[in-house]
Amino acid sequence: MDIKEPIVKYNLNEEEERKEILRHYRGLLKELKPKLKPGDKELVRMAFEMSVEAHKTMRRKSGEPYILHPLAVAKICVEEIGLGVRSTICALLHDTVEDTDITLEDVTREFGPEISKIVDGLTKISTVMDANTSQQAENFKKILLTLTDDPRVILIKLADRLHNMRTLDSMKREKQLKISSETVYVYAPLAHRMGLYAIKTELEDLSMKYIEPDTYRYIAQKLTDTKRERTRYINDFIRPLKDKLEKADFKFEIVGRPKSIHSIWNKMKKKGVSFEEVYDLFAIRIIVDSPHEKEKEDCWKVYSMITDEYNPSPERLRDWLSNPKSNGYEALHTTVMGPGGKWVEVQIRTKRMNEIAEKGLAAHWKYKEGTTDESRFDKWFQQIREVLNSNDSNSLDFLQDFKTSFLAEEIYVYTPKGDIRMLPVGASALDFAFSVHTAVGSRCIGAKVNHKLVPIGHKLRSGDQIEIITSAKQRPNQEWLNLVITSKAKQKIKDTLKEEKRKVADDGKYILQKNWMPSAE
Repeated sequence: MDIKEPIVKYNLNEEEERKEILRHYRGLLKELKPKLKPGDKELVRMAFEMSVEAHKTMRRKSGEPYILHPLAVAKICVEEIGLGVRSTICALLHDTVEDTDITLEDVTREFGPEISKIVDGLTKISTVMDANTSQQAENFKKILLTLTDDPRVILIKLADRLHNMRTLDSMKREKQLKISSETVYVYAPLAHRMGLYAIKTELEDLSMKYIEPDTYRYIAQKLTDTKRERTRYINDFIRPLKDKLEKADFKFEIVGRPKSIHSIWNKMKKKGVSFEEVYDLFAIRIIVDSPHEKEKEDCWKVYSMITDEYNPSPERLRDWLSNPKSNGYEALHTTVMGPGGKWVEVQIRTKRMNEIAEKGLAAHWKYKEGTTDESRFDKWFQQIREVLNSNDSNSLDFLQDFKTSFLAEEIYVYTPKGDIRMLPVGASALDFAFSVHTAVGSRCIGAKVNHKLVPIGHKLRSGDQIEIITSAKQRPNQEWLNLVITSKAKQKIKDTLKEEKRKVADDGKYILQKNWMPSAE
């Protein structure tokens, strides 16, 4: 495939190993082929050869040549996240500056400042791995600063983490637990937030395999045992829908897939039920091939056909067509009563929406017809920047705040004028007030939610319209910290309390000096 074979010199000089490495390299080039512009192939080869040379004496814990890891990470970036040539080069070089004699200056000289900056970001992140908890949290702050600089850093890091999780078997048990807990705590929610649902699911499942091995094996076995019965049920469920869609001349595909082991386990824990009692073990996905201007209309037509055939559960309709999530996710979700009295979740998307659901942020750069999704991401990054710049709380608090503020599922609410605001699930009227303006939050004494008076700690729900009531006499107090979950609100309340403490101390000092200083007579 390549005109000139890349140089793969191996100290061990094992022909089989050399062939294996070149096979992986050619596989990467094959995935990358549609994205290659003139001169790109040479750059990729240069990065590959630099990485091979740098890692030539290194082995992974499994005993295989280390270079297979950067090759695998690069392939995940292209194949599963949809990134391009620059990211491939960065993925090939992602461990060189930290682990080998290659310096950032070498990378800058060969590939320019853009690639060097991303590799630098990836080098900073890798220090998260082997530190104590508060140091990890401190390093995570650094990761986020890099993320807001160039999101590709986090996307490549997620690919790196995914490959590490896929090959975790050869690690010691203690290391497996450490890496898995960090993955489920930080990286899986981050993948979710970047819109990489398939990667998020795999990271959660792989983490669970090491953290809860018995439960993981139990559920996996149950899924295997019930596979035939489930496939039969899915086929019966799909058949009438296929007929309807074909008669309406839709181009579509329907897939039935089991829910992830991790999400089934979560349902069992949350509802206190056994595997047999989890009613939605699988979801049906209908992907429609629609022109951009007819996407919404077609999805609702499909919804109408499904609910003609099966009765929907009204409270389980999720409309992310009218209000996409801030990571760009668009779809209609409904839960209907299928044959035999079983509830079935159905997701309706178009091909474009499906690509965005699978590849998240990277797919957004491909579809730039509208600026709405882009600006939602920009707003998210802007909020993170604000919090990072103003945050002086300890790193562990910061990490917890970050998770509840930025990695949680979202609700959308409305201002009195009808503008939409996105807030994390669990946000209160006070969180909303601070999201409008610090001064509005600080003076908030209550709110009207859907025209009804509520206290400031009232939890908001998607679709609520909120009007904040303020008083010039109101001041934040310590109790308010228990009523908010967003980083912005917490930080502003802490700042105000600190300022008031300082004022009280200054006043006290002044009174003390006035009353106790000996007179100058």
